[in-house]
Amino acid sequence: MPLLRALTAQGQTEAAMESTYLVRLVFGAGEGPAVEGEWSVSGTAQDRYTQWIGLHSGNPAAVIQLIEKSGGRQRVDRAWTARGETVGAWAAGPDAGAR
Repeated sequence: MPLLRALTAQGQTEAAMESTYLVRLVFGAGEGPAVEGEWSVSGTAQDRYTQWIGLHSGNPAAVIQLIEKSGGRQRVDRAWTARGETVGAWAAGPDAGAR
């Protein structure tokens, strides 16, 4: 698990923040019904992301996201829609951290 450490001007550690990983499934366009799970292990979240793609690939409106949360910020690592998968912080578009 990656740890981020914030250092003060004196070089002392203020806080250590661990990343957590979300998988979010939105069943319809925009702000439709959604479900999400959160894990402390990235591999577990990746496995669930892959499982949800298998389970919901028949729904053309489904959006599935793998998100890393750290220090109050969210970054979309992967996103899947019926049109395919995108990888990177830009994967979910401009509102990636808004939900």
